[in-house]
Amino acid sequence: MLKIGITGQAGFVGTHLYNTIGLFTEEFIRVDFQKEMFEDVNKLNAFVGDCDVIVHLAAMNRHNDPQVIYDTNIGLVQKLVKALKSTGSKAHVLFSSSTQEERDNLYGKSKKVGRELMIDWAKTDGGKFTGMIIPNVFGPFGHPNYNSVVATFCHKLSHNEIPVIEVDGDMKLIYVGELVNVILAEIRNNEGNPEILVAHTSESKVSQLLLLLESYKKQYQDGGIIPSINNTFELNLFNTFRCYMDIANHFPVKFIEHTDPRGSFVEIIRLGVGGQVSFSTTVPGITRGNHYHTRKIERFAVIKGKALIQLRRIGTDEVLDFYLDGNEPAYVDMPIWYTHNIKNIGEDVLYTNFWINEFYDSNDPDTYFENV
Repeated sequence: MLKIGITGQAGFVGTHLYNTIGLFTEEFIRVDFQKEMFEDVNKLNAFVGDCDVIVHLAAMNRHNDPQVIYDTNIGLVQKLVKALKSTGSKAHVLFSSSTQEERDNLYGKSKKVGRELMIDWAKTDGGKFTGMIIPNVFGPFGHPNYNSVVATFCHKLSHNEIPVIEVDGDMKLIYVGELVNVILAEIRNNEGNPEILVAHTSESKVSQLLLLLESYKKQYQDGGIIPSINNTFELNLFNTFRCYMDIANHFPVKFIEHTDPRGSFVEIIRLGVGGQVSFSTTVPGITRGNHYHTRKIERFAVIKGKALIQLRRIGTDEVLDFYLDGNEPAYVDMPIWYTHNIKNIGEDVLYTNFWINEFYDSNDPDTYFENV
């Protein structure tokens, strides 16, 4: 099995790559990286020496002083090259660069010069190197005002702030999950290529992007409606938006219950998309779930009985507990990359309605088991 280490493991792309590699336990072994290793030669050498593949993602994207960005990024590459030389490593090194390489800014220059330093190492020491020039990346858990304008817009809208468009330019984008697939393909290919132009998967003006996100805020966060989703880009953008919401305080959302002498009526979901609706009963004390999805949108609606729904973001320890009671019917939606379960905590049978945005496919279930 290939042993893979990721510098910048705790960063935006690094977190997604690390978690995704963890799904392929029969193919890859993850070598843990901590940013403090760059400050300790022995620890960095040990890390490098333990890896068959190193994905170098560690970098500074923003700072008030552009020279600090340049010096930091070049310094990280120089330390990595020194460790590769010191250990005689023959690891396949993959380097994350940017389409800003050709722009007149020190960040872009730092990525280009860093890639050239890695090319020199590969030529001099017989190493294997892949340099990836990557367009704008968006996805869940990016840092607002740092990783991308998508992260900034999602954070502001979901927290009832007003985003501002500084330049309404055209953006070439790739979803972080799609980028991870590109990186994994290059690892499996194992040939090395000093300059790979990673193709963007979508394109949008900044204003059009904001209009879509505003519609998700209005329909989904404010109205509980699953919006119309017309393509993969919109699905990825919607799932990204959902992960910036204050999940702990947003859920559970109580339904509007209409009662008359006949009984009651509750509208479970309004959909701009299709999918699959299921119904289940759960006997007292039983827990269902303990799995997560990387692309699916899912809603749990409790209509009778008492339930505890739990969520935990993969790679973190914080567990969110939501208590639902059929006397006040309510729902909780499952963000992607959150493992989740539902337990009957009452004395009677629990009745639950489940909706998910795509039919179940046993050949591509997008369901990964992990206890909350």
